[in-house]
Amino acid sequence: MEEKQQNIWFVTLVLTLIAGYCDSITFVAADKIFSAHVTGNFIVFAYQMIKGSGSDAWIKLLTFPVFMLSVMAGGWISARFANRHFLLLCEGIVLLISGVVAYSLGYIDNGEMTWPMYLVTMIVVVAMGLQNAFGKLFAKETYGPTTMMTGNVTQFALDIRSFCNSGFKNTDFRSAVNKGLITLGGFLVGCILGAWVGKLFGLVGIVLPGIAMVICYYSTNPVKNDIEP
Repeated sequence: MEEKQQNIWFVTLVLTLIAGYCDSITFVAADKIFSAHVTGNFIVFAYQMIKGSGSDAWIKLLTFPVFMLSVMAGGWISARFANRHFLLLCEGIVLLISGVVAYSLGYIDNGEMTWPMYLVTMIVVVAMGLQNAFGKLFAKETYGPTTMMTGNVTQFALDIRSFCNSGFKNTDFRSAVNKGLITLGGFLVGCILGAWVGKLFGLVGIVLPGIAMVICYYSTNPVKNDIEP
C-alpha cells in the first residue's frame, strides 16, 4: 500500500510537470496553441478571428478532432493492455517522436508559422490526448486531473476553507495540502520550464518530457507481461 502511494505521488508530479510543459512550449513556439488544455484554443481562435491577426487561426480548431481521436485510441490501448501505466509509455514514445521530427526538420523558428511546426504540435496533442484518457480511465492513479488545473484549484480552496473552520485540527490537512501542492506546483513549474525551453530551442525541446515519461514508466512498472491474455 505504501509503495502504491509513492507511485501515485511520483506519477502525479511527472504528469502535471509534463502537461504544463507541453502546454507552454506549444503556446510559445507554435502559434499560441494549447496542446494539453485544448479548450483554451477556442479562446485563441476567437481572439485571432476578431483581431484579424491570424490567417491560420482555423488550425486551432484542428486540435479538437486530433485530441478526440487520440483519446479514443487511448481507450482502445487501455482495454488491450493489463498494465494501465502502459498508456503513459505510449505517451512518452509519442512525445519522443515529436521531438525527433522537430529536430529532423531543422530548428523551428518561433516566429515562422510553417507546416512542420503545426505537424509537430499535432503530434504533441496526440500525446496529451493519451494522458487525458489515462486520467479519466484511471482517476485513482493520480491525486487529481493532471492537465486541467481549475478543478484542482477549486478542491484546494475548499480543503483550506474546511480546515480553517476546524481550526486546522483535522489530521488529513497535511495530506490534502501536499496533494494540492504537488498537482498545482508541478503544473506551474512545468509551465515555466516549457516556456523557457520553447523560447530557446523551439519545439525540439519537446523531447525532454518524452524522456521523463519513459523514465517514469520504467521506474514505477517492473511488469514485463503487459498484454492481456
